[in-house]
Amino acid sequence: MDWKDMLSQLRDALPEGEDNPQSNDDNAETPDPKSLKKEKIHIVIEKKGRKGKTATIAEGFKCSDDELEEIASKAKRHLGVGGSARGGEILMQGECKERFAAFLRNLGYTI
Repeated sequence: MDWKDMLSQLRDALPEGEDNPQSNDDNAETPDPKSLKKEKIHIVIEKKGRKGKTATIAEGFKCSDDELEEIASKAKRHLGVGGSARGGEILMQGECKERFAAFLRNLGYTI
């Protein structure tokens, strides 16, 4: 018995009401990646609470924290700055509003 036979037996053992997350049924709706990025992102420059240092903050993300961390990581590498992501917002060190906005537009977000 090879692994394909074992896998088919496991699939057959699933209860009737259970959906197989790996199946490609026509009835299963998969979210369109472009529809997930339709939220409007606001970018602000702020100096409060940072001892006079400038920070660029993008807020309004409605994605998971893991996806937000991934976006922030790509943005930090692209812009060559430090930053962090949490609570639906990405903070970048320094004033990089225009470059950050262009980067997010390329990913499909509305600024």
